[in-house]
Amino acid sequence: MQLFAFGINHQTAPLAVREQVAFNEDGMEGALRDLVENGAAKEAAILSTCNRMELYCNAVQPDHAIDWLAQYHHLARKDIDPYLYTLQREQAVKHSFRVASGLDSMVLGEPQILGQMKQAMRQAEQAGTLGFLLHKLFQRTFSVAKDVRTQTEIGANLVSMAAAAVRLAERIFPSISEQNVLFIGAGEMIELNAVHFAARSPKHITVANRTLERAHVLARRINGHAITLNELPEQLAHHDIIVTCTASPLPILGKGMVERALKARKHRPLFIVDLAVPRDVEAEVAELSDVFLYTVDDLAEVVKDGIDARQGAVREAEVIIDSGVVDFVHWMESREVVPTIRALRDHAERNRRHELDKALRMLSRGESPEQVLEAMSSSLTNKFLHAPTHALNQVHGDDREAFLDMIHRLYHLHTDE
Repeated sequence: MQLFAFGINHQTAPLAVREQVAFNEDGMEGALRDLVENGAAKEAAILSTCNRMELYCNAVQPDHAIDWLAQYHHLARKDIDPYLYTLQREQAVKHSFRVASGLDSMVLGEPQILGQMKQAMRQAEQAGTLGFLLHKLFQRTFSVAKDVRTQTEIGANLVSMAAAAVRLAERIFPSISEQNVLFIGAGEMIELNAVHFAARSPKHITVANRTLERAHVLARRINGHAITLNELPEQLAHHDIIVTCTASPLPILGKGMVERALKARKHRPLFIVDLAVPRDVEAEVAELSDVFLYTVDDLAEVVKDGIDARQGAVREAEVIIDSGVVDFVHWMESREVVPTIRALRDHAERNRRHELDKALRMLSRGESPEQVLEAMSSSLTNKFLHAPTHALNQVHGDDREAFLDMIHRLYHLHTDE
């Protein structure tokens, strides 16, 4: 088993790099199948969020999987190598546990990542790339994350991305209750933000989404109005606060569209939070006057509040994680000897059947059962002991002492024997 994980996250790469290696949800299963069918990995699962892209795999040659990533996104390997972290065996296990527990997130202890990892597992399962090793890894990951969240205070006083967005908006506008808020997208991140902003009772809430039906579902929950993405050019100017997070590979809000909205607003401030990776808002929009544009990376400083108060919980969580890593690595090591155990048993079974057939032939010739049993047991004993005694006679030097010690432990022998 060659467990291996590698990736890029908010700690190792800026947003401009992360969005180049992000995977679209609609194309995830095709990407996973392509990775495995190309022989880059035996098993694979991809975790792609606004803060990270990570690939967990069972691969004989890990470099082949990294090469595949670069080729899939039409990048040169040298362009992503400086930002990559690569983790093997127990390092990969520990990283998976820490990520699911919220210890590696921009928001310490945030719970969304666990759901995103479960989604990554489901996508790999649907693509047919989730094998025995990764299935076991994710199941154990979810179990450890549950222990961390129930046995520690890691999520206490959590400052989420959504809460941070609200706090930033309140720095621009005296009261959110007097503003019109637009949410672009209807996924989990938008839902979370919608709940936080709706709690401030905005004057009006709009939800824009590619499919109107899904926009209606969220809009009903927060007493809002639903529109399609095609209506954005006409509707943008009517909103003061915009929060966007879609899976679009291209920007939803371009500089020209925002400029026209600002003109129609007579340059009243426009507050935009872009939580998407790749970005939903063209980077040039930040250059416009009267626009306050924040990306996921811009929120990093805001969400650091409260981290110091939870350092004790972090230490407790690390203890739980380390214990889980030891257990999982022990399981992996036990699975690695299974082929050898199976081969050893097959070898013994062939010897047993051979001697049994020979004994039955002797009985059919009329030989006494006592003599047949004696011959069979003697022959089996000789065959079972031939390999270790032959090896013992062949080994020399320091290896001989180690081999002797192993033989004593295998057969529970004592010196006087």
